[in-house]
Amino acid sequence: MERRKFTREFKLEAVRLIKDRGVSYGQASQDLGVHPSQLRDWVKKFGDDPQHAFPGHGQMKPEQLEIAQLKREVIKLKAERDILKKAAVDSTDERNMMGVVFTPESRNGTNGTARVIEAAEGRAVGTMESRTVAQ
Repeated sequence: MERRKFTREFKLEAVRLIKDRGVSYGQASQDLGVHPSQLRDWVKKFGDDPQHAFPGHGQMKPEQLEIAQLKREVIKLKAERDILKKAAVDSTDERNMMGVVFTPESRNGTNGTARVIEAAEGRAVGTMESRTVAQ
């Protein structure tokens, strides 16, 4: 069973029938072939915002239109940010920085050693090389 669609004019006329002419929901329901709860919903929506009630297919209330535009803008700005972030990392290569850790205690007969540790996104991944540090 396919869902029935009603035009804005039909809905407005149904609301006028109930509000202006004083026809009961039950009688209007029988006359129009619409469920009474649907008529109550239309009357409520019309009462909440008569200017923008029943915007129709493809039409949006001003608030909904603004929200949709802002969502599109957020998506665009996130994409631009990601592009710039990737370009900054690629040009400076700072995500793969090298750190040096000095250990003053004696190791294998030397006075001190330096270990070069590669860090990938802030976490140490291992020792690359050890060498003697002159004091």
